[in-house]
Amino acid sequence: MSGVRRTRHRSPTDTATRAWAFRDRSGGGPVSDRPSKPQPTREGQPADEAEQAEGGVPPGRVEPGGGGKPGGRGAPGATGKLGGEGEQEDAVATHYDSDWGAPLPDGGPSFEHLRGEPPARIRVATLWSVLATGVLSMLLLGDGVALNLLIIAIPAALGAFFAAQAAGRRPRPWTVAWAVGGLVLLLVPALRDADLPSFLAVVSALALGSLALHGSRTWPGVLLGPFGVFTSLLTGLSWGWRGLRDRTGGSRGNLGSVVRVAVVTAGLLLVFGALFASADAAFADVLGDLMPDVSVADGPWRLLLLALGVVGALAAAHTAAAPLHWDRIEVAPGRARGRVEWALPLIVLNVLFAAFNAVQLAVLFGGYDAVLKKTGLTYAAYARRGFWQLLIATLLTLLVIVFALRWAPRGTPGDRGLVRGVLGTLCVLTLVVVASAVRRMDMYVEAYGLTRLRISVVAVELWLGLVILLIMAAGVWGAGRLPRVVAASAAAGVLAFGLLSPDGLIAERNVQRYEDTGKFDLEYARGLSADAVPALDQLEEPLRSCVLQSIAEDLRDGDGPWYATSWSQARARRILDDRPLTDNWETCNQIRQDLMYR
Repeated sequence: MSGVRRTRHRSPTDTATRAWAFRDRSGGGPVSDRPSKPQPTREGQPADEAEQAEGGVPPGRVEPGGGGKPGGRGAPGATGKLGGEGEQEDAVATHYDSDWGAPLPDGGPSFEHLRGEPPARIRVATLWSVLATGVLSMLLLGDGVALNLLIIAIPAALGAFFAAQAAGRRPRPWTVAWAVGGLVLLLVPALRDADLPSFLAVVSALALGSLALHGSRTWPGVLLGPFGVFTSLLTGLSWGWRGLRDRTGGSRGNLGSVVRVAVVTAGLLLVFGALFASADAAFADVLGDLMPDVSVADGPWRLLLLALGVVGALAAAHTAAAPLHWDRIEVAPGRARGRVEWALPLIVLNVLFAAFNAVQLAVLFGGYDAVLKKTGLTYAAYARRGFWQLLIATLLTLLVIVFALRWAPRGTPGDRGLVRGVLGTLCVLTLVVVASAVRRMDMYVEAYGLTRLRISVVAVELWLGLVILLIMAAGVWGAGRLPRVVAASAAAGVLAFGLLSPDGLIAERNVQRYEDTGKFDLEYARGLSADAVPALDQLEEPLRSCVLQSIAEDLRDGDGPWYATSWSQARARRILDDRPLTDNWETCNQIRQDLMYR
């Protein structure tokens, strides 16, 4: 093997042991007499998946078998495709070494190999942004979750931007999309009162923010990037302390002057603000609405919120300045299988899917009555049993597609055409299964009404169908952007789920069902959030008051400041103020008993 590059120095004994493996033959140049054990290759990897999303190998990438060093054994960016000629030679050389029992290089990138250059010294603008984040966290958190999260996130995002700018990182389109998407997701708790949409939106916003800080684009990067900011909690704190000490000259006098300026500024605002508030009642009302109600008893809790805000902002800024390069994690491709070994199980599975879908179409056009009479199931039981099985079938199909792509034969155009044909057919048939599952849940909702669980699982099923469509598109236009597009679709689904207001949809659907059938789940409706008040307000008295009593009590107990009050809560209070509730417990008990027997 001429031209095989070595990754490390050999000892004299090692060199002598290997010298016999290279000898000249009558045909010409040196050849390798290594063992006949098959060597790993990448011949089954298509060009559209071999190339990176932005084209070419990113600088500093850890090549397989590269001892964990960025850039592999050759010059950085020497090849624009995974599995290029130089990389194949390196893989063979590393495997050749392992056959002969020599000490191997580092077995892949460790956590330290994912780190890039150390961050530059923290900027003054970043320090001010971190301080603003901590102060706002201390003042605005603790009374609830609404618009305050977005207010706190803005200075934290600015601090990360200043830190990335100091490190020479320029924002790319996907980075801007992740950052803007994370901020937009924080509008959900500002608009909605329900816990589930707000929780999903906050978690998704944190994940998108972390992706914006890391700039990941591969599957390992997209899956691990959302957790990367947590690795900077301690390092970010020490980085910020060193920067503050350097900015103040490392002396207590300079640091004390900064503290004195802050204390004097706060004192002036406090004194003159109190004077103006006592002089004018209108100004006092405005100031009282804007300023949070902070008592001395809340001191320890507020200090903890201050610390959490500072640590979180420093972690975000440190990640922006020196992110972990999750894209350096290489996933070894699977060994390509033969056509028959790979395609036969999938073709049989396609036949099974086609048979099931044919039965579904026959039932759809032939009516459900014959099926129910033959099976002995009720209308709702038939729908409920079918949905969960079809949801699991959709999830398993995605796993089958993932493993099928890993072991797919792609050495020739015929192989690639076979892969597209078989997997494309499976995706199309799976979309029919998704439609059947959604239809079954719609049947169940018609019988028993809409709930949070039912609307949530339907949303998940629809998103899985979207992922299958994206996989089909990737088979035509390439899979380079598929990881980021799938992550973006999940974030968009969470945003749509929150903006559509699940509790509002549940209330509207159940009110309509009550008007059509006279059936209504009173106890479940009483447990909805303030998002459902506009729809429940359409009910006739005394049912309206019986349903809204519990929600009204929650609104009275949770009356917080403006920054901790969602738009749905404010709207619900206006509706209840315009039409006060009637309190008649005996009437509500009678209505509850009447509804139970319908």
